[in-house]
Amino acid sequence: MPAAPPVATRSVKAAVKQPPAAERVYTHVKEAVLDRRYEGGTLLTEGGLADAVGVSRTPVREALLRLEVEGLIKLYPKKGALVLAVSAQEIADVVETRLLVEEFAARKAVPASARLIARLEQLLEEQRQLAGIGDLAAVSVKDRCFHAEIVKNAGNQILSRLYDQLRDRQLRMGVAVMEAHPDRIAANITEHGELLDAIRAGDADGAALVVRRHVGRVRVLVRGDDR
Repeated sequence: MPAAPPVATRSVKAAVKQPPAAERVYTHVKEAVLDRRYEGGTLLTEGGLADAVGVSRTPVREALLRLEVEGLIKLYPKKGALVLAVSAQEIADVVETRLLVEEFAARKAVPASARLIARLEQLLEEQRQLAGIGDLAAVSVKDRCFHAEIVKNAGNQILSRLYDQLRDRQLRMGVAVMEAHPDRIAANITEHGELLDAIRAGDADGAALVVRRHVGRVRVLVRGDDR
């Protein structure tokens, strides 16, 4: 018998559903602000953003309103959205809050579980690899993840939520520091190693001291007061 003709097949690849237009604009602008492609003082227009993302102006307005609530931009009717620079007060507030949370968490990390040590070792190695290829935004993310892992380990959900609220500001400041002080990338990794060593050794006071020096340095560097 002759072979049966092949059965027509349809593509098994379903169309990838894109996020809503407003969400795409929000993500585009937020990522650009955090990794400083849109620096403080940049004026964004609805038309420009609509063209960049490929949407109409209506979702752009929705996304910008959301970003204004988060404190990343300031809307000016009929002009656009101004990307807000990181203020000296914001730097001081973030550093002060980080110190309160992270010193406590560093002490709580001792004695450390094998799981925590392994996770911190992994994050530290990932930071080294990303630093090696010069991806500053990704290094900043891993830097923040390293500290967040220690905070999460403390087991205080209220403090963890408070710390999560600092995420965007931490990432933005981290990229700013690394751009202005490239040598700080290696120093950060070294200090993370010192923090890991103190936690591994069961030295709660030593871990808290490393955090105090490490986080306190951010205030000096972001403000440009380093000598």
